[in-house]
Amino acid sequence: MLIDWFTVGAQVLNFLILVGLLQHFFYKPILAAIDAREKRIADQLLGATAKQADAQKEHDEFDRKNKAIDEQRSALLTKATEEAKTEHDRLIGEAKKEADTTRIGQAAALKSDNARLSKEITRTAANEVFGIARKTLSDLSTASLEERMAEVFTRRLREIDAQAKATMKAAIKASSDPALIRSTFDQPADQKAAIQNAINETFASDVRIRFETASDGVCGIELTAGGQKIAWTITNYLDALNGKIGELLSAQPTPGAK
Repeated sequence: MLIDWFTVGAQVLNFLILVGLLQHFFYKPILAAIDAREKRIADQLLGATAKQADAQKEHDEFDRKNKAIDEQRSALLTKATEEAKTEHDRLIGEAKKEADTTRIGQAAALKSDNARLSKEITRTAANEVFGIARKTLSDLSTASLEERMAEVFTRRLREIDAQAKATMKAAIKASSDPALIRSTFDQPADQKAAIQNAINETFASDVRIRFETASDGVCGIELTAGGQKIAWTITNYLDALNGKIGELLSAQPTPGAK
């Protein structure tokens, strides 16, 4: 087989021309288009990566804010719960304290009222007892009882303390009127003499005395001069006893009072 080198050469030349044309008019634009597309794709990928990073950043920021909000909400809820419990406990405590104060006040008032009522009953009963005693002694008083009273009076007269004795002695000396002896019944002569002697001995002088019978009062004898008085009577005894009982009642503390 014979080779036509002219034809081969022409074909090679045509091929080279075709390759040159393809490279110039087709291959380079294609490569440029491919490069441009790759660059665009790379840019898009880079932009997508940046956007993804931004999205991730926003997502992380959102998660952080949500977490912070959850923590803040939990803290606020816990604080509100604690404050509500504290306020509840405070209100309950105040209500209980107020109830206790009211109950204590009512109990104290009740005890005070009971104490006052008891004192009043006791005082009224004592007054009634003393009134009955006075009336009974007044009804039962006799001359013999008065004689016994005279004996008691003269003995008490000799036993008075120095201050009372000095006060009465000065009153007797300062008075221009005789000293007065008052009794419920008339004194017989021997009793008058005994009383006169007791007065003279007590005050170490001859004392002028005037005897007087008083129909009022309970049996007993009293000496008065210049506004001073020394007496021993059942009435005075009962009055003194009644006064002491009244003092004891007044001295008792009222329950609930400070």
